Amino acid sequence: MTSSNPQSSPAYELRFQHLVNPERCFAFPCDAQGRVDMDALSERALNSYLFARALMGRDTSTPVVCQC
Repeated sequence: MTSSNPQSSPAYELRFQHLVNPERCFAFPCDAQGRVDMDALSERALNSYLFARALMGRDTSTPVVCQC
């Protein structure tokens, strides 16, 4: 019996839609409640995540949890 690692293939994504350009979005692996493991993100992904959160409501939408 094998156990699956949730970090290897995330079942959920937290998505921040860009408000000006709807074709762009920021997406990050998360759990079903939308919690992102910031320690597991690369430095670049962490910077993007913090950027998307900081600009929520101005450049990005409120995030939604999407099942992959």
